[in-house]
Amino acid sequence: MSSVTTLTSNDTIRLVLDTVEARNPHEPEFLQAVHEVLESIAPVLDTHPEFVDGGILERIVEPERQIMFRVPWVDDAGRLQVNRGYRIQFSSVLGPYKGGLRFHPSVNLSIIKFLGFEQIFKNALTGQGIGGAKGGSDFDPHGRSDAEIMRFCQSFMSELYRHLGEHTDVPAGDIGVGAREIGYLFGQYRKITNRHESGMFTGKGVQWGGAEVRTEATGYGAVFFVEEMLAVHGETLHGKRVGVSGSGNVAIYAIEKAHQLGATAVTASDSSGYVLDEAGIDVDLLRQIKEVERGRISEYAARRPGATYVEGERPWRVPVDVAVPSATQNELDADDARALVANGVRAVAEGANMPSTPEAVEVLQGAGVLFAPGKAANAGGVATSALEMSQNAARQRWNFDDSEAKLRGIMANVHHAAFTAAEKYGRPGDYVAGANCAGFERVAHAMLAQGVI
Repeated sequence: MSSVTTLTSNDTIRLVLDTVEARNPHEPEFLQAVHEVLESIAPVLDTHPEFVDGGILERIVEPERQIMFRVPWVDDAGRLQVNRGYRIQFSSVLGPYKGGLRFHPSVNLSIIKFLGFEQIFKNALTGQGIGGAKGGSDFDPHGRSDAEIMRFCQSFMSELYRHLGEHTDVPAGDIGVGAREIGYLFGQYRKITNRHESGMFTGKGVQWGGAEVRTEATGYGAVFFVEEMLAVHGETLHGKRVGVSGSGNVAIYAIEKAHQLGATAVTASDSSGYVLDEAGIDVDLLRQIKEVERGRISEYAARRPGATYVEGERPWRVPVDVAVPSATQNELDADDARALVANGVRAVAEGANMPSTPEAVEVLQGAGVLFAPGKAANAGGVATSALEMSQNAARQRWNFDDSEAKLRGIMANVHHAAFTAAEKYGRPGDYVAGANCAGFERVAHAMLAQGVI
């Protein structure tokens, strides 16, 4: 018998964490994500010692493949520019790799690995048969012309295409990668491969293979998850104040769905500051400024009577019943969490990936706030991407209402999986532990069944 089998689950987890820390010493975001998952799954290992004997932990923390490459392109002034591209293919045990591409100057190996690791469990929770991956570049699309963005995307895809395919790896958008970028990326893939392989990219335009509700899915899904959490306690969103950070896809459509369900979303933000609109954020104006004009959030206050702009601050001091952080990782810290608690927040759902620091999560959970981690609350985007893949494979198109109904059903199932796993493993009401345990259990069973690969 292996000596590992005589260790406790916590001992096994500690040994694996020590190895991960030694192998990835300068990757704080990745280490944070690994700690958050592994430190909550000891009850699963106690119930399934075969996962320890099968080396599931040792394998699941190591990506199946890490791709890093040079992206040379020429700007409008004729100058050569060079960026770095990434694709981390973490796990394909449940299906083809699936996860977005992020174009942002903050992108580095640690961030892409953290996002890819999270994606394993998020995708498992959807029940859609998709693996986990993430990719992107430190390219900043802000201030770049359409022609520059096209040239960058074409160069990026000229390397990445060889690692993609509808049965291999299916990217989507993320921060800095919207409809424009997806169009350029897909076009280059089609040109190079001589295949109109619709299912190899999701988030496409509805007119050329995209799914209805995909644009709205992550924001809508986060609000649907809040609705499910509140329903457990006999509450609804109707009449509640909602605070949202960010002003991209996730934030815009979280605000829209909150309004549709009778709540009032009063904040939105970007890297320069936030706006407060007590009458409720005007979604059409916000969309015009951020999606069409690609302007700053301060312009919202300048054009919306009664709205105020607060420069250089985050919106978490504003009293709200529900908070949906939807900007970027680690944007909500312990001080922010204490401010939310002091102002009576009832629920927090992560619309972005890991936007709350571990200390913030501890404050929120310690105060009895309903807290939904990103791998559960923001799973709506990737779930709808999987629906887009299904439609592409069948050469079908579902209408908006049908697609939204499917999304709502998936989010109810994700909530049920996290809620029941938390109860099963002795952490009732702890959606962090529940989501981690449920997602890990699904992946671990599949890894065990498929052998040591």
